[in-house]
This record gives sequence, structure tokens and C-alpha cells, in this order.
Amino acid sequence: MKLYLAPGACSLATHIALHEAGLPFDRVTVDLKTRRTEDGGDYTAVNPKGYVPTLEFDDGRRLTENVAILDSIAHRCPKLGVEGEDGRTRLLEMLAFISTEIHKQFGRVFRPSSDAEKSAAFEKIDSRYAWLAQQLKGDFLFGAQPTVADAYLYVTLAWAEKFGHAVPEALNAYKGRMDARPAVQLSLRHEGLVPA
Repeated sequence: MKLYLAPGACSLATHIALHEAGLPFDRVTVDLKTRRTEDGGDYTAVNPKGYVPTLEFDDGRRLTENVAILDSIAHRCPKLGVEGEDGRTRLLEMLAFISTEIHKQFGRVFRPSSDAEKSAAFEKIDSRYAWLAQQLKGDFLFGAQPTVADAYLYVTLAWAEKFGHAVPEALNAYKGRMDARPAVQLSLRHEGLVPA
């Protein structure tokens, strides 16, 4: 497998999940401004949408969109999914919530048209984080073990931290638990976000 990523972007969630799953993969860094891969290739030939992540399988099939890719990883590595009759549906529900209600708002934080827009985005993010802080079922979103949804939520919390934006204490503690995970540390080192 091959993961196309941009350091610190939402593709970090897929990067973490792949390491948590213990799946072998290669990494290709993409410059999102130029849409070029690290070897100078045209990334839009890989993913015409032009953004990351893209996961390419050994047979050439490609998946885009974090929710789809993370679901695929959980399918391949059930320990990263949610058990029970409606476990997969609950996991997809959480992935969709993180994607549409938190990740999407960060677009308005990273590229605001005004300070008012940035403030409004953080106001929505804060209400979503407040709800999530009450949903923790243990150390992680669904209990004692992390799922692919935890990798995605972690990335958004790292973005909040980058902006110096406070989050509920329960999510601060949660982020600390995620920070300590070997798969997270390895992904951060691979992306040059922490010292090697």
C-alpha cells in the first residue's frame, strides 16, 4: 500500500491508523500548494480532487476521503473498529461527525475570510468538543482501546493546540493518552512534526 499525505494535514489520521493496524505501507509526501509529489509528479494524476489522503493498494485501486479510508483500515484490522451488532455503523457515525462537524470547521480556521469567521468556526468547534468530551467511554471514544475514529479526532485536537485554542480538560487528557501511543509518535516523526 501507499499513503499520499501532507505533513500535519488530515492524512495524519490515516497515517496513525495504518501504524496502529501494523499494516505495511509506503509514504509519499504531497505539496498541497503545488499539487506535486515529493518526486515532482503531478498529484492530481493520482487524486484529481487534489487533496490528501489517498491510499493506493498494491493492485492499483485507490481510496480517497478519510472516512472511507479509515473504515477500510478498521475492516482490515478489527481491533481498530467497534464491536457489536451496530459497531461499524456507530464507528461511521463518529467518523462522519468528526469529518463534517469538526474537520470542516477547521477549514474556516486555517483560511478565514475574516476574524469573525474564524471566531464563528471556533465557536462551533467548541460546542462539538464539549459534546465529545461527554461521550468518552473510557480512555478513548469507544472504550479502553483506540479506534480509527480516535486517530481522526486526535488530528483535530493537534490543530486546536497549534492555534493555542483551549479544549475541554477531558479532551486534553485524551490527547495526552494519544500522544503517548507509539503509532502516534512514529507518524509524527515520519511527518517531521517532532524530532526524529
